[in-house]
Amino acid sequence: MSQLLAEEKKRITPKRPRDYVTWAVAIAIVAGLVWTAVTNENYRWPVVFSYFTTQSILNGLLITLVLTAVSMALSTLLGLVLAVMRMSHQRPVSGLAQIYIAFFRGTPVLVQLIFWFNIAALYPHISIGIPFTDISTPVNVNAIMTPLTAAVVGLTLNQAAYMSEIIRGGFASVPRGQHEAAESLGMSGFTKLRRVIIPQTMPSVVPATGNQVIGMLKETSLVSVLGVADLLNSAQSIYARNYQTIPLLIVASLWYLIMTLVLSVPQSMIERRFSRSTRRTRQTPAATSAEPVAGQPVPATRESLL
Repeated sequence: MSQLLAEEKKRITPKRPRDYVTWAVAIAIVAGLVWTAVTNENYRWPVVFSYFTTQSILNGLLITLVLTAVSMALSTLLGLVLAVMRMSHQRPVSGLAQIYIAFFRGTPVLVQLIFWFNIAALYPHISIGIPFTDISTPVNVNAIMTPLTAAVVGLTLNQAAYMSEIIRGGFASVPRGQHEAAESLGMSGFTKLRRVIIPQTMPSVVPATGNQVIGMLKETSLVSVLGVADLLNSAQSIYARNYQTIPLLIVASLWYLIMTLVLSVPQSMIERRFSRSTRRTRQTPAATSAEPVAGQPVPATRESLL
């Protein structure tokens, strides 16, 4: 049997009177909220249950999930590129990444979504072709920038700024010796990134990415202002006809809550797995022998990945 680490052993603490008091207060608050929700007829629970699984709500739920998956996948790839650029020793490259991150983190997501939806007002027609030649193809921006396209572009570009900082934090957690070992083996920048750096960043990047997925799921509700038939927009379309505003908002809220709870389960499992592997790595003699002596300053370095 593997020996348990000190931080993995269960702590046993004696119960005190204030523990029972806090439990009683918490139970009373929850019971009061449940009682109010059940007895208040203005919630109109029969209406909530009747619309909970209607086809339009389920279609909106599917679009919300697709938006979340596509935007997170694209933003993760773009965030990886931005993180590599951000840590480059080439000042123009790192400067461009910093400008991108500062812009998209400093402006509201809703403003960005509306901007991309109306980008045709600035560039109604663009040409894609080979520079300094007559080979080009005109593109009608107003035709391709549909509400769904604008939603994917806006969510992806905004989320990529946050994902780049998460990935950059993971890169910074890799010891400098790993960079030097990869370079001593003659690895190229891309090979070092793929074979050495990225695998070691996973314990710190994956849990934070799980939080971003949940955040992205809720941010997709903003695309309703563009007319995308997501979950919130589907609920709004229904209560615009029957004026059952509160019941339909409850339907949308319950579905968001269910999806968040479902996503939280694998996130917690992944966090526990990577936290265990990280703690065991820190307890190995090879890891502890490389730790600096108490009081010895640790040099602040930034390793270029390319």
